[in-house]
Amino acid sequence: MSNLQMQDVANDPETGQVNEFSQPVEGVSLTKDAWRRLRKNYMAMIGLVVVIVYAVLSITAPILPIHSFRFQVSEHRDLPPSLTKSAGELWYERIETRLYALAERDGRSGLNEEDRAQLAEIRQRVQNETAVIDDEEVMVHQRRYLLGTDHLGRDMLSRIIYGGQISMAIGLIGTITSVLIGIVLGAVAGYLGGKTDYLIMRFVDVMYGLPYMLLVIIMMAIFGRNIFNLFLALSLVSWLVVARVVRGQIISLKNSEFVEAARSMGASQSRIIFRHLIPNTAGIIIVFATLRIPAFIMQESFLSFLGLGISAPFASWGSLVSDAVERMSTAPWQLFFPALAMTLFLFAMNFLGDGLRDAFDPHSKNRL
Repeated sequence: MSNLQMQDVANDPETGQVNEFSQPVEGVSLTKDAWRRLRKNYMAMIGLVVVIVYAVLSITAPILPIHSFRFQVSEHRDLPPSLTKSAGELWYERIETRLYALAERDGRSGLNEEDRAQLAEIRQRVQNETAVIDDEEVMVHQRRYLLGTDHLGRDMLSRIIYGGQISMAIGLIGTITSVLIGIVLGAVAGYLGGKTDYLIMRFVDVMYGLPYMLLVIIMMAIFGRNIFNLFLALSLVSWLVVARVVRGQIISLKNSEFVEAARSMGASQSRIIFRHLIPNTAGIIIVFATLRIPAFIMQESFLSFLGLGISAPFASWGSLVSDAVERMSTAPWQLFFPALAMTLFLFAMNFLGDGLRDAFDPHSKNRL
């Protein structure tokens, strides 16, 4: 086939494009090409799987076979993790160990009648005592706590899963809000330029000069401690980096051929910004958003250490870690498991964000 014939075939809308061997060539979009390269990054794919598992657990928490995160059993305070023993058995062993220690301190060789009566009463309660939890009567001391209990006798596994709901919601909602604000202001400033760009970016510079966490703390102290105010405080002062990044991308694209073509066809400025320019910065925005979610979770954890985070009965990973610090030596599992859950998620999000950055980077095509 001659070069002219190959050109005719390539331009034929029915046959489509062909390569030098007359084989049809399928076009690859930026998204498909990025996904193809992302799949070759094993750490990013592991991070994606971990994030999906966390998301599924958080979404399906109400139907999972776990104990209520609100229900408190005073006898089950600070029980260690166990795969084989029930809460009643652990409670009985703890009381028995304490009674033997008291007997040894008092110089007795064994338990007295009062101690035996107390153990018999506990054994009876373990076998027969019931409680109504979520409108269902259960044998309360036959429960098993795979990750132990906290200082109020609540299941740590349940609190970690429901705490993940709050932490991931903070990261997701805070990121979406800050990204939307940053996209709009950065795109408008970058495309319009002039006084609009000057005023917006000078406001960004002023906000940059203020201490970020101090503003969040002031807002939480003024408006009160609740989830909505926490979302608002974290998102309203975290859009500055997004605005600068988007502004730079818009400035580099606003004189491109497709923008000039849209102008020549009479497209309005808002249409050019929101239908042409912003979609062409989607790759950078997605990468930045995945990297901002861990940052929001860490900021909420810092606020929890200051006592300005999530208030009871709700909990986040940060508040669970904060509550467990004081009992680190006596009940280390209360600190270890929430910290482990948060650390795994943060590492997974960072691996995924790095993988997305490489996947959407056109200069990395030869490396992945």
